[in-house]
Amino acid sequence: MKKKFLCTLISVVMTTAMLAGCGGGAKPTDAPAESKTESTKETDTADQTKTETKEEDAKESGESIVVGFSQVGAESDWRTANTSSMKSTFTEENGYTLLFDDAQQKQENQIKAVRNFIQQDVDYIVIAPVTETGWDTVLKEAQDAGIPVIIVDRMVDVSDDSLYTAWVGSNFLQEGYDAADWLAQYLDKQGRGSEEINIVTLQGTIGASAQIGRTNGVEERMKDHTNWKMLERQTGEFTQARGQEVMESFLKSYDDIDVVIAENDNMAFGAIDAIKAAGKTCGPNGDIIIVSFDAVAAAFDSMIAGDMNVSVECNPLHGPRVAELIQKLEKGETVDKIAYVEEGVYPADTAEAKKPTREY
Repeated sequence: MKKKFLCTLISVVMTTAMLAGCGGGAKPTDAPAESKTESTKETDTADQTKTETKEEDAKESGESIVVGFSQVGAESDWRTANTSSMKSTFTEENGYTLLFDDAQQKQENQIKAVRNFIQQDVDYIVIAPVTETGWDTVLKEAQDAGIPVIIVDRMVDVSDDSLYTAWVGSNFLQEGYDAADWLAQYLDKQGRGSEEINIVTLQGTIGASAQIGRTNGVEERMKDHTNWKMLERQTGEFTQARGQEVMESFLKSYDDIDVVIAENDNMAFGAIDAIKAAGKTCGPNGDIIIVSFDAVAAAFDSMIAGDMNVSVECNPLHGPRVAELIQKLEKGETVDKIAYVEEGVYPADTAEAKKPTREY
């Protein structure tokens, strides 16, 4: 650790002030689909135990590890849970000082935050990037300063991948595959496997890794279903309000929508509101099938209420995973470049039974 004691004291004071202004309760979880739930819990427990043991070493040394974290914003329930995981992991009690910055959905804010972290000579920089591109220059500045950078959630597209140390997050392409595969099986069970199926998509923030992966995954699977027709795709920016607005537009343009694919739960909630306001129904017993992503607690409520058909999990609990990487780096060990988290698929018919096992 390269932090001097005085620098640490200053950082602690700054962190206290910054955290006082950060809002949001969280709904954390890490429970994937049926076949993975128990093994994942055991893995996470083991990881957490190792992390806590290593964090004790940091506390005994009298110095904290200073982590600067630039978060996208607070646009969704998933993002709130992700922030909570980071804040609850990187605490003074665990041997850390966390400098947290909310970018409010603007990449320029993130780049400014990263440069501030570099000026403050933090030990590690963690970034949940707004979009994939535009990171080469500032990451090179961090590299030149000798500060390891860990990317979480969305990926970065850089000319040299040595500019970041590791990435922790979800396999968004696989999530897209999972959603389309579930839809195909569901339609077959409904006796609609050979029908013409009209689909609209509420995309996430264009250029974000989750948007790219989920869009591409569904699109690739559609090649296997020539009777599926994508009527239109528009970004709902991962927000409920924008999701409702775009869905209202879709309903005015198309009378025969069979499926809505919402690239996160919050946009799905907005779509459901728009569908109901238009006098239509959705969910397992409705006119329109709702396929969503993230599997936050409110999505389970929506499925139990009969409004949503399925939600593909996107695990937000990145804090312990990032801490594990940092502790390995502190010991001079090498870390994997890419670390996927475990995730599952939750259809409506399992929602009521599975919700009590969920943590967010």
